[in-house]
Amino acid sequence: MANTSLYGATAGEAEEMLKQGKLTITVVGQGKLGLPLALVFASKGARVYGLDVNPGLVEMLRRGENPLPREPGVRELLQETLNKGLYRPTTSYEESIPRSDLIVFLVPVYADKERVRLEPLLSAVEKTAPLLRRGSIIVTETTLPPGTTESLIPLVEEKSGLRAGRDFGIAHAPERTMSGRMIRDITESYPKIIGALDRATLEPLRGVYGSINRRGVIAVSSIRVAEAVKVFEGVYRDVNIALANELALISEKMGIDALEAIRVANTQPYSHIHKPGAGVGGHCIPVYPWFLIHRAPGLARLLKTARDVNDDMPRRVALLTAKALNQAGRPTRGSRVLLHGLAFRNGVKEHANSPTFTLYRELVEEWGVEAQVEDPLYTREEIESLGLRPFDGDYRGLDALVIVTDHEEYRRMPLRDIARSMRTRVLVDARYLFTESQERRLYYYAAPGLGVQGPQEDS
Repeated sequence: MANTSLYGATAGEAEEMLKQGKLTITVVGQGKLGLPLALVFASKGARVYGLDVNPGLVEMLRRGENPLPREPGVRELLQETLNKGLYRPTTSYEESIPRSDLIVFLVPVYADKERVRLEPLLSAVEKTAPLLRRGSIIVTETTLPPGTTESLIPLVEEKSGLRAGRDFGIAHAPERTMSGRMIRDITESYPKIIGALDRATLEPLRGVYGSINRRGVIAVSSIRVAEAVKVFEGVYRDVNIALANELALISEKMGIDALEAIRVANTQPYSHIHKPGAGVGGHCIPVYPWFLIHRAPGLARLLKTARDVNDDMPRRVALLTAKALNQAGRPTRGSRVLLHGLAFRNGVKEHANSPTFTLYRELVEEWGVEAQVEDPLYTREEIESLGLRPFDGDYRGLDALVIVTDHEEYRRMPLRDIARSMRTRVLVDARYLFTESQERRLYYYAAPGLGVQGPQEDS
């Protein structure tokens, strides 16, 4: 091969480096995003360092213990790549970075209404830069405010003594994955987006990422555009969820069946209204809008409004619960209410920014409710460790059930049997699991956009 460094290699040369085991990659961050990517690279022939600052996690990985048991394919790839010596977990920048042709950053970045917090990324880059090898390429995969990756260049150049666009390359290639399907998303669900500083960076990255992704690579015109792509994806979801939530609240006030109106409106091919809900959780959708709000505060008015609407939904569900209890003849103070769901999304054991936290706090502090929480993916001890009161397992004496997460397990709940045990029959269905169920007629049934409907059966 004419070129022995990754920077400046052709796509074909980079692909051959990977397949022949001549490419060394460090993936910085071995959490739910970084570990699957590191394992996929290793499974394709690269020598991969999985770098993480958590020594307990690194030791666990060295023993072949899978920290992501709900991610299909991770356990098998971990065992396979460890056995072949292609994947090496480490806490040492000194061990990994000087040997690496490609350094990929997948460390957390946080944002809220106060500010964007880039400290974990900046810390990782600052430790990497002095060890950077000439001819290597840096890639940020963490979702970032547009302009962030380019802002790292002066720091890297100062600490390394190397020059971007001459001695090393830099690019952004945003992760496009969802919990529960990481390996699948990395390898086949969507094309990989790459925005690079120059062609000498872009072409080898085409070869590397094209080798692991069956859907290929989409090269965009700049690093900032690549950063914007992933942010825009999340903002689209947040704004459209807010629209659905606001339409539900308006419908409730006007006596309109919001779900029916949305369903029929969506028979028109240009209407794609989402389903309303209890709020927006996760590491992504409620976070990404703040990247743009903070960068363009005078322009991102719609984004800010959408955040306000979605953040307010748990309070609205609490108000709807209080209304349903009162309509059923039960005062809110002292009522026993069970929240079904802690995870922010069905089937995923993750609770970052889950609406349950705000809903629980609102019910307890503002309405005097005795609230409990249950989730099939969490133990009682895990729920309690998060400052929530776990369900004691006894439906007797309960006054209301509130569905916060649309777990499949909840669709099979024996509503008729539960109703017989409850003191007051209130069902607040914030995820619309039982809109077509006959058994909901046993309850004072409430849902955002539907209001409160009295029971239509006695037993």
